[in-house]
Amino acid sequence: MNQALQDVIEHRRTTNVFEPNHTISDEQIKHLVNLAPRAPTSFNLQNWRFLAVRTPERKAKLRKLAYDQAKVSEAAVTFIVSGQLADYSALEGRLAPSADAGFMSPELVAGWVGAAKGLYGDKPQMQRDEAIRSATFGAGSLLYAAEVHGFGSCPMIGFDPVAVASEFSLLPDEIPVLLVAIGRAATNNWPQKSRRPLTEVSFA
Repeated sequence: MNQALQDVIEHRRTTNVFEPNHTISDEQIKHLVNLAPRAPTSFNLQNWRFLAVRTPERKAKLRKLAYDQAKVSEAAVTFIVSGQLADYSALEGRLAPSADAGFMSPELVAGWVGAAKGLYGDKPQMQRDEAIRSATFGAGSLLYAAEVHGFGSCPMIGFDPVAVASEFSLLPDEIPVLLVAIGRAATNNWPQKSRRPLTEVSFA
């Protein structure tokens, strides 16, 4: 068992109060965004984007669209995590590196594309569901990446998605699913809240 990974999972807590003067370097942001897309997606669609909102002006705009929650602007960076509607036509290109590496044959790629077409083609609800699933997986990885770096983090759904999509020029096929605020946690945050007993959440 990887003890370091277990510690990250066990000790991560939601940060609601950030040190407003703390900043995160471009290199650290790039590393966070490099780790987040390691999460899984259906067929390896990788149908997500991570928009880092970090300037005071842009964070102030986002805060207004997030019901004036202070953590949006006081965090060093707040990510808009968007899911893209599942599009089977993009899959061949996404799988091309695996085919070039030799562990996916052209026939297997074609089979995956056909399966994805059957699952998502002309099915807008399935396309949207997959966008939300993918963005949620990606946001989860972003939370733990922040923890590895020693940063606090807070996932948020309290915002106007239509206004955020317009103000931040998201693409027509993108759904803003979560905001993830990341920065240095202030000292007055709560400890990790208790979890339900294992007997209530698992079964055999």
